[in-house]
Amino acid sequence: MKIALVSPYDFAYPGGVTNHISSLEYYLTRMGHEVKVIAPASKAVSTFGDRFIPIGKPRPIPTSGSIARVTISVRLSSSVRAVLDKENFDIIHLHEPLVPMLCTTVLRLSQTTNIGTFHAFASRPSYGFAKPLVIRFLRKWFRKLDGKIAVSKPAMEFANKHLPGHYNIIPNGVDLEHFSPDVPPIDEFCDGKLNILFTGRLEKRKGANYLLKAYQRVKQEIPDSRLIIVGPGTRLRHKYEKHVKRHGLKDVVFVGYASYDDLPRYYKTADIFCAPATGRESFGIVLLEAMALGKPIVASNIEGYASLVTHGVEGLLVPPKDKEALAQALISLMTDESLRQQMGARGKIKAREYDWKYLAQRILDYYISILSQSPQKERFAKSEAISV
Repeated sequence: MKIALVSPYDFAYPGGVTNHISSLEYYLTRMGHEVKVIAPASKAVSTFGDRFIPIGKPRPIPTSGSIARVTISVRLSSSVRAVLDKENFDIIHLHEPLVPMLCTTVLRLSQTTNIGTFHAFASRPSYGFAKPLVIRFLRKWFRKLDGKIAVSKPAMEFANKHLPGHYNIIPNGVDLEHFSPDVPPIDEFCDGKLNILFTGRLEKRKGANYLLKAYQRVKQEIPDSRLIIVGPGTRLRHKYEKHVKRHGLKDVVFVGYASYDDLPRYYKTADIFCAPATGRESFGIVLLEAMALGKPIVASNIEGYASLVTHGVEGLLVPPKDKEALAQALISLMTDESLRQQMGARGKIKAREYDWKYLAQRILDYYISILSQSPQKERFAKSEAISV
């Protein structure tokens, strides 16, 4: 089968959707399918070779407490049409399919079977969903989707509220071959201190500011501790570093960007993984990554996280933006090694349910199901017969 995976986001910049597509591409290719990734890119993406097709120049656009790096060019049609005519895909799988401009242009020009995966979640309307004219515009392209996937129940409910339809829930996954407990830890942090790990972009909604405030109390209660903050971001990092200096906080390490290859080593180094996001998370890939390496979780009790972590089982959930509750949860786990081990072991078992190896097969099965109902099924059947 020939498959296009389309992302509206800068593929040279790390993020949940980018990681999702990268893993899906890897496993679908390993199954023997021909897969191409289409996305804007701010710099060369060498890891995919000719399997990556760059279209559009991404620009940083503030949205929903984050920064969406998307192409806003209205002159994509000729490039998109040339790629679609040349490649003749059996399936075009668009991630966040209604984010302008790349995905909507691909949908407009596509003559094949289109699948959309909805990743986003917000407690209130975003992306202009509250505006009737925008909704009317989105519905026009929404109708071109032959199949719809949501990565979680919160993501499905959010999308369905504004764009009603049937959504097949297939969650985000974790590559258990990559996020393996067999990796070595980061040597410089293996000095007997208890390590709290945060990974994620340094954006306001990720809640690192609340973690820093909570860590002030943690450090008072447990002096032999360390906070490791891994993730890209410049403006807020400077602000956070000033906070650390102003309050005389010791053992706060800002690592900055860490490569995908190095991430498992940071999880291995951690004693506790903390995700203090304030909201608008549809899932929690970072939670899965930490759980895959057997780490207990302390996270905000928001819908996307609560759909993955059960309070008192794989970790502890606390009210978002509550620095006191966050500090208390961290302290309770840091002072109870047995509980940390129990929760880490349960998390490791839970992570197996989200192995990309199985989820990629579920997505492939969904492709085949949609193709069997699609007007493109005759062409697909012929191409399969030829390949056999």
